[in-house]
Amino acid sequence: MLAFILRRVFQALIVMFTVAFIAFMLFQFVGDPVTNLLGQDATAEQRAQLRSDLGLDQPFVVQFARFVGNAAQGEFGISLRQGRKVSTLIAERFPATLELAVLAALIGLALGIPAGVYAALRRGKAGAQLVMTGSLLGVSLPNFLIGILLILIFAVILNWLPSFGRGEVVAIGPFTTGLLTGDGLKHLLLPAFTLSLFPMALVLRLVRSEMLEVLRTDYIKFARARGLPDRLVYFRHALKNTLVPVITVAGLQLGNIIAFAIVTETVFQWPGMGLLFIQAVQFADIPVMAAYLCLIALVFVSINLAVDLLYVAVDPRLRVERAAGGH
Repeated sequence: MLAFILRRVFQALIVMFTVAFIAFMLFQFVGDPVTNLLGQDATAEQRAQLRSDLGLDQPFVVQFARFVGNAAQGEFGISLRQGRKVSTLIAERFPATLELAVLAALIGLALGIPAGVYAALRRGKAGAQLVMTGSLLGVSLPNFLIGILLILIFAVILNWLPSFGRGEVVAIGPFTTGLLTGDGLKHLLLPAFTLSLFPMALVLRLVRSEMLEVLRTDYIKFARARGLPDRLVYFRHALKNTLVPVITVAGLQLGNIIAFAIVTETVFQWPGMGLLFIQAVQFADIPVMAAYLCLIALVFVSINLAVDLLYVAVDPRLRVERAAGGH
């Protein structure tokens, strides 16, 4: 187990090093930061001084090593658009994205797993067909269209929920959340539900297919032959084994939600990392873009590592296989 963890950590470090190199290359090939900071009217002395202060007069290897060292400490320089430290901007925006992503993932799991079980146990019935049709729409429709439709229905026509912004939030240590205020919760519902539809549909279809596969196995037939009630067979034996691959998909989807919340945050003007990245792209704000790239890579790597460890802990067959392979 220790060798497995060390191998996964080593792979994660390689991935992060590669992403850091790609992010560093943004500074080399997308505009001149000296010109962006000083403008066209700066003198040659001012340009040389700033280039020396930023370390741009150093060799490539030295610049990259300095970039990696600063990135490891969460420092990516100054935003070219806002003139503030990128780490400060991330600290302000990341809690909003994390809150939105976690709630969307919980909604997707809370609705997707029961709906998938229902579609498997009622296969061929009208209700199950309706659920599968809804899941197909959830997979097919783009987030921006779903968000606009929800805004039209619940914000414009019914006037039940707000259509943009984060609302009132409270601070809990370094994080802020709107889950503890009525206004913040209202602002959170529409973007969270919009962002949850794709993972919900994906989990639903995965649970249904895995449930149907598990129900055909010998140990389920044996459990029924022993006279166990259907509720015990379905929810204790079948569902437990169905959820093993769902853990992997759910973990990866959480990373996808955080990384690809850009469209949803733009539609609802949610003040998170996605909206910050879109604004950075529009103004060629390279430090913010590099920080976003590294942060999202770190999120994916961390989630993948956690999912791998949880997968081994949940599935005893993998532990046996790894133990046998080690001997």
